[in-house]
Amino acid sequence: MAITKIYIVYYSLHGHVETMAREVLRGANEVPDVEATLWQIPETLPEKILEKVKAVPRPDDVPEIQGEQLGEADGFMFGFPSRFGVMASQVMTFFDNTSDLWTSQALAGKPAGIFWSTGFHGGGQELTALTAVTKLAHHGMIFVPLGYTFGKGMYEMGEVKGGSPYGSGTYAADGSREPTELEIQQANYHGKYFAGIAKKLKKRSAV
Repeated sequence: MAITKIYIVYYSLHGHVETMAREVLRGANEVPDVEATLWQIPETLPEKILEKVKAVPRPDDVPEIQGEQLGEADGFMFGFPSRFGVMASQVMTFFDNTSDLWTSQALAGKPAGIFWSTGFHGGGQELTALTAVTKLAHHGMIFVPLGYTFGKGMYEMGEVKGGSPYGSGTYAADGSREPTELEIQQANYHGKYFAGIAKKLKKRSAV
């Protein structure tokens, strides 16, 4: 069977989204005949600003991606932190630079999922996801939401947990909070769930 290539494309300033991305990767690669890889969205902030906001070093084992490279994959998982209820500007800039792919609709019909990090409850856990869908729609991509397929973990009320039917998520608080075990489990499941759907879509398109 042909390999389904999934690109997990993320931007992470303080490491929370990176932690989620690596778990999404782990889950996706558990699906047979799926090859998932991690990619970083390029940084746009100057070094002085990064030092002031105490950004964590970018990992050496994850290459940066340029917009045109999206055309190589069969499906995508996009991860990003929220800024004032919407995706971070670095991610917006990345999508702004995909105009050639938009003109040709090269990504149309390809599945895409999203995951994210916000500071607190009112930081955009659902608004960030909803506004991100506009980027997928303009490219003609098929948005694959998580729904309530994660089961009882979706209904957890005994602890703070990020995520929603739109995708997996985490809370960063003031930056000191790390993704919890439940949030990590959800991210892993999300990667596996998305990969299964992407694989089915590729198989059907080949018929």
